[in-house]
This record gives sequence, structure tokens and C-alpha cells, in this order.
Amino acid sequence: MQIPSLLKITIIFTLCVILMGAYTRLSDAGLGCPDWPGCYGMLKVPNQAHELTQVQNLFPGHEVEPKKAWLEMIHRYIAGALGLLVLLIFILCLKKNEAPKKLPAIIAVLIVFQAALGMWTVTMKLMPIVVMSHLIGGFTLISLLLLLYLRTKPLFLSSAETLTRALAPFALACLGILILQIIIGGWTSSNYAALACTSLPICEGDWYKNINLIQAFNPFQGDHDSYEFGVLDYASRMTIHVTHRFWAIVTAVMLFLLAFKLYQQSQSPLLKRSAVLLVALVCLQVALGISNVVLHLPLGIAVSHNAGAALLLLNVVFINYVLWKKSN
Repeated sequence: MQIPSLLKITIIFTLCVILMGAYTRLSDAGLGCPDWPGCYGMLKVPNQAHELTQVQNLFPGHEVEPKKAWLEMIHRYIAGALGLLVLLIFILCLKKNEAPKKLPAIIAVLIVFQAALGMWTVTMKLMPIVVMSHLIGGFTLISLLLLLYLRTKPLFLSSAETLTRALAPFALACLGILILQIIIGGWTSSNYAALACTSLPICEGDWYKNINLIQAFNPFQGDHDSYEFGVLDYASRMTIHVTHRFWAIVTAVMLFLLAFKLYQQSQSPLLKRSAVLLVALVCLQVALGISNVVLHLPLGIAVSHNAGAALLLLNVVFINYVLWKKSN
């Protein structure tokens, strides 16, 4: 199989891993297995009588919840398969003289670090800074895989498309704004702050009187037996949620402006389609975000919100690649 074809499969697979991770987290199954990489010392969820007896001996006080445990293990299985795909890509790139070398190496190191973060997520009992880092690692991985795909399958653009060169710095700024929004979203999820405000457009009551930025964004939250369901007080969670909403407005405005400028100034049908897609994805994300609040975080919509963020990031990364590539 050619590297570009394998990369397309791996990008889709990475998106599946991201969504499965979101589904596991939102189903409160992140501690479905209290150990790592197995589940109660086994490579599958224990369900036989002798296996459950062994669980009681090795993990006294723990009760196996099959649904949550299987969600966690399925996530680990597909994450492990993704690791093998990344390793295969790395090996193929090393063997082919014309293939990039540094970027595949970075991706390989990242997947190893992602595995470590997955382990720490469990062993540190869902510590928010670890959970958020694991989420951001997934988004970083899929972005780098896209860049590697674009490097191995070059785009052919006409010289008439140089009109958009001046947009490259603005597109990069928009990418930074979007990345920060994804990080804030990860912090919101890992601190169970998604339902801290259940009214629109901002929050209920005198929310502005409860703003506590220092506590809300402090990565060190003390020692706790478990961080499941969050350890922050209401004011801190509300602050995180409100920050996510405000920055979402900034992000949406900037991305709409980027799409408008791209469509207006570019001569490239490819970039014009990317601009239209950018508008559609931003509108979808806003609708999903509002739906999460109004419908009180239904699982399907919450997972779709993660998917929308990943697709939005890929689109903006692609736009930046094209614009900056043209500048070379």
C-alpha cells in the first residue's frame, strides 16, 4: 500500500479513536478499568466466576461494571491498532528515499506519549490536566497526520493563486485562536463544567459576580482519591464554561472573517471550497454547542461536538498549509 493511501486510512482511524475517547469520557467510563493496559489484570473485561473472584483478590472494594469496562477496553484496543498504523507509516517513510523523515518521527514519538497519557489518565484517576492533555494530543496527532499526507501527495496550484499570499499570517492567527478554543473545550470537559450554565446567551443569575479565573484555570487541584465528576466548586466550573462561550464567539467571528477573505480574494476553486466548508463547520459547531446547553448534554450531540472540532481543525490546518506553501 502506498503511503498516502495508508495515511488517509490512519487519519480516519484517528478520528474514530478521538470520538471513541469522547464517548468513553462522556459516558463516565474513563475509570471503567482501574488499571492499565489491561482491565483488572486481564486483556478483556472479566465476566467469569473465577475471573471475578480474582478481581476481588487483586482489587478489593472494586465492582466490575461491564458496560463501562468494555467502553474503556474498546477504546484501548483501537488506540493500540492506531499505534501500529503509525509505526507502519514511520517504517515505510524510512524506507522510501523521497518520503519525509522528521515529521513521521515526530508523529511516532507523539503516539508513544499519547499512550503514556492514556495510562496516566487511569493511574492518576482522571486528573483534569492529564485528561485535557490526552485530548489535545489526539487533535495534534490527526493534524500532523494530515500535514504528512499533504507532504506525500503534493498539491498542484497555478501561479494565478498568489493573490491569497497576504492571508497566510491571518490564517495562522485564526489557527491559534481555534487551538486555544479546543484547549478550553478540553478543560471544560475534563472538569465536568459543560452543564455549569444551562441558560443562554451567557449564564443564569449574577454569573459575573462568581468569576474566579485563578482557581478555574489552575492546573493543580490538590490531591484527591479520584477526580471523576470534578473537584472544583460551582464558581470555578461556571468560569470555565463562560470562558468557553466567550472565546467561542471570538473564534466563530475570526473564522467567518477568514472564510470571507478566502472566498473573496482567492482564485483557487480548492480554497473557495475550503472557505465554504469552513462556514458550514463553524455553523455546525455553534448549533451543536447551543444544543448541548439546551438539551443538557445528550451523548450523541456531545460526541458530535468533538467530531466537529476535529473536522474544523483539519480544515483550518489545510488552509494554512496551502497558503504558507504558496509563500515558499
